[in-house]
Amino acid sequence: MAPAGPGEPVLRARAITKTYGSGDSAVHALRAVDLEVARGEFVVLLGASGSGKSTLLNILGGLDIPTSGELFFEDHALHGASDEALTTYRRDHVGFVFQFYNLIPSLTVAENVALVTDISARPMPVDEALELVALTPRRNHFPSQLSGGEQQRVAIARAIAKRPQMLLCDEPTGALDYATGKLVLEVIARINRELGTTALVITHNAAIAGMADRVVRLADGRIASIEVPPRRLTPAELSW
Repeated sequence: MAPAGPGEPVLRARAITKTYGSGDSAVHALRAVDLEVARGEFVVLLGASGSGKSTLLNILGGLDIPTSGELFFEDHALHGASDEALTTYRRDHVGFVFQFYNLIPSLTVAENVALVTDISARPMPVDEALELVALTPRRNHFPSQLSGGEQQRVAIARAIAKRPQMLLCDEPTGALDYATGKLVLEVIARINRELGTTALVITHNAAIAGMADRVVRLADGRIASIEVPPRRLTPAELSW
């Protein structure tokens, strides 16, 4: 088992395998992956396209199920869980941020964020979530009136408004330019630092690894290496 960072493990994956198809046409997306993630940790998942990063993140977030292996969130087994149990897990414990923002164009910024507060057990006030991503002045604007970076920050505010224990981000800066990407990373780092939210960020950009507690490199569906940077860099110190 690849060890977690300091602190109590919040996720434990054991021998996670994911295979699509069968026979000669089978695609082995993950091959016996072992990983623990500690509460409050910031983990960067690195790897080339097709290395298994997104498949692993989707399984950890309950969006997909493994072909074999075990997955635990705290003391709860997620492998073999019902669709209803996985829906509850995603709703109550996980916030997702993707490369594309998936905002509803006919709703304002505040209304997009409020969507998740309506289904959350202990939601954060909308304006508190917007303050964390520095978008309070834009609360009444529509997505079409925002830049790409602002739209991504709305997506982050929406993800954290339900106070998830984990924030899972798949290429959150992939559609953004260098300067805007740094702003988005600063927001994710702030949420991890100030709220103690466990953060897992997928990227193909090795420079982003400097801001992590640990860097997990995947290749051909396996964990190729796990590194601990000498110190966590701030997004402002990153260059790529």
